[in-house]
Amino acid sequence: MPAEPVSAPVDGRADARPAGLVLAAGAGRRFGGPKALARDRDGVPWIHRAVRALRDGGCDPVVVVLGAAADEAAPLVPAGARVTLAASWSDGVSASLRAGLAAVASTAAPAVVVVPVDTPELPAAAVARLVDRARSVALAYATYAGAPGHPALLGREHWDALTGAVRGDVGAGPYLRAHRAEAVECGDLWSGADRDVP
Repeated sequence: MPAEPVSAPVDGRADARPAGLVLAAGAGRRFGGPKALARDRDGVPWIHRAVRALRDGGCDPVVVVLGAAADEAAPLVPAGARVTLAASWSDGVSASLRAGLAAVASTAAPAVVVVPVDTPELPAAAVARLVDRARSVALAYATYAGAPGHPALLGREHWDALTGAVRGDVGAGPYLRAHRAEAVECGDLWSGADRDVP
């Protein structure tokens, strides 16, 4: 069966706002510890920066998925953001994504913009580009000089299928490619780089 195009709006409400989802559950083995505990040079937690980028980019509500070192990371989550735990976080990013999608499914959001916590330089403008695309497409992802990156936009009608499709330490990328998600160039806004090492 051919992949279906994703040209239809996420839902009929032009004013509906996507939720924001921060994936911050991993152990950060290459990084030297859970990235949920990381801070920038000014001492601002990466979690704060991710939540702020999502909020300022137009997402509401914002959900943060925690796992490794959750007790230490929970106090770093800004007021007003929701916390959910990925019980099987050690299974990889798929477990975090499933937990996050289950949490946002309880909201009225027609879509969700997903970011990993290890993109502390992510500007709100990049989030806003994906939020803007939510008015006309159900799946999209940011690109940087044509290379895929974050954030990603996932319409509600894809959440169940995506939850069943992700495995291990592989996130939504294969699903987005298989369903011809729209590429949204954001290389003019920032580098798109994530932080795998301190």
